[in-house]
Amino acid sequence: MSRLDVGQPAPDFSLPTAAGEKASLADLRSAATNGVIVYFYPKASTPGCTTEACDFRDALASLQGAGYAVVGISADPIEDLQAFAAAQHLNFPLASDLDHSVADAYGTWGPVTFGDRTFDSVHRSTFVVAPDGTLASVAYDVPAQGHVRALREELGVA
Repeated sequence: MSRLDVGQPAPDFSLPTAAGEKASLADLRSAATNGVIVYFYPKASTPGCTTEACDFRDALASLQGAGYAVVGISADPIEDLQAFAAAQHLNFPLASDLDHSVADAYGTWGPVTFGDRTFDSVHRSTFVVAPDGTLASVAYDVPAQGHVRALREELGVA
């Protein structure tokens, strides 16, 4: 797993979403004046991922008001993302990276230990892509709870 650093170009992507559309970094960047928050999460509808997604949902108006777009990416199939988005009333795109190629490009796919099992999965991570396409912020292995609040503080978003 090769990790990225601030200042590097953000890997481009175009992925199917729960809403039946495509989420591309290029389109998200063109619609956001200050950047795009790209967050990777391990599995839809699990407790930690639900906490994080709901925190992004609840903060979306202030993030968008400050010029940021948000997209969540996981290796879940579209059907799981649709159920997750509907159950939690999520108001931002959830993208499916089934072959985890985008997670690989961002350095978020690799071994995870849960209990006594080790397996490959997404590492909960968040990136802020600047308007010029470079990484303005990189955070790997973030906690589900409190992460969105810390990100808002970092970005100066009330």
